[in-house]
Amino acid sequence: MKRVVVSGMGLVSALGCDVKRAFERLHIYKNAVVVREDLAQIKGLNAHLVAPVNDFVIPEHYTRKVLRTMGPVSVMAVWSAEQALIDAGLLNDEIITSGRTGVAYGSSFGSAGPVLDFYSMVKTHEVGPINSSSYIKIMPQTTAVNISLYFKTTGRLIPSGTACTSGSLSIGYAYEAIKSGAQDIMIAGGAEELDPTQVAVFDTLYATSVKNNIPDKTPSPFDVSRDGLVIGEGAGTLILEEYEHAVKRGAKIYAEIVGFGTNTDGTHITQPNKDTMAECMRLSLKCASLSPESIGYIDMHGTGTKHGDIAESLATEMVFGNKTPCSTQKGYVGHTLGACGALESIWAIQMMNNNWFAPTLNLKTPDPECGKLDYITETGCEFVTNYVMNNNFAFGGINTSLIFKKM
Repeated sequence: MKRVVVSGMGLVSALGCDVKRAFERLHIYKNAVVVREDLAQIKGLNAHLVAPVNDFVIPEHYTRKVLRTMGPVSVMAVWSAEQALIDAGLLNDEIITSGRTGVAYGSSFGSAGPVLDFYSMVKTHEVGPINSSSYIKIMPQTTAVNISLYFKTTGRLIPSGTACTSGSLSIGYAYEAIKSGAQDIMIAGGAEELDPTQVAVFDTLYATSVKNNIPDKTPSPFDVSRDGLVIGEGAGTLILEEYEHAVKRGAKIYAEIVGFGTNTDGTHITQPNKDTMAECMRLSLKCASLSPESIGYIDMHGTGTKHGDIAESLATEMVFGNKTPCSTQKGYVGHTLGACGALESIWAIQMMNNNWFAPTLNLKTPDPECGKLDYITETGCEFVTNYVMNNNFAFGGINTSLIFKKM
């Protein structure tokens, strides 16, 4: 079996669109949540909070021809992939088009705008703004396909549309593609664009935060006073590479992926199952041939919802006890859905390599119903570890766990 390393990273986030700058923003302990007035105008919508990307500008070299098949989610995905390839020193390298490079990428959904155009046709009985690219922008594989098209990859394409595990599952499947020898390089990650329909999805489940007058105090994962999640947006891309190939070309290596586990609950479509979540973590540990004591930090999913926080924390306690430091970045950027697994993997790697681990913002008093864990709160912690785990969980009972090793 081949070894798999991370040789490039790129992101678009509410904390910034540069990996280094976004990591530095974690040290400020201030979230990116704001009130959006257009949400307040929607009758019956209780949540008016979002965590938007503010400083992303579509590059001039993205021509009209390039953009015609892309909605905002694909633009962010392609741009973060471009930055990751630049970071890896692989942009325009012949291996990208050789068939030895593949793409594993996903999102919860494509772009919502064209969906409304199709619905308008049904209501008005006029084709209207629908064109040959409309479906391309909303199809489940839109991010993966647009990345492949833009960089002209001819290897494997592994799209993921598994809601909040889209990014992490893509990274896991990319890892397996290289580990098995099927590919040498994989462009992997996830993206999500912000749209009122996404807020409505969780609002109808009473899972959104309605602290509309105190956006800086929410979301508050695992806290006794939490009242739900806040929707965010962004994109995260990791360049995965076969270890010997990376070493041979003198690549900068950020981390090695040594463990991946995924399974499904098989019990309820929206309410998580702590037992299968715990088993997913054990699968990742088994893949890495590691004991729970080897993991120095756990990057938790931490949505800020009652059922999600309780199940995840209890599952984590079942596997690790209460001695492993843990936190989530969702207090900073909200829940970025299909992007969260990739963004949080990037931040977990950055924290491991810098020996500094961010707290869970707005976690003051852990909910007594949650697992008894070593939650990082208030300010960051400095310590050294060689292994970090990133866990994500999604509607449909889809669980993922990734383990990264310091190089």
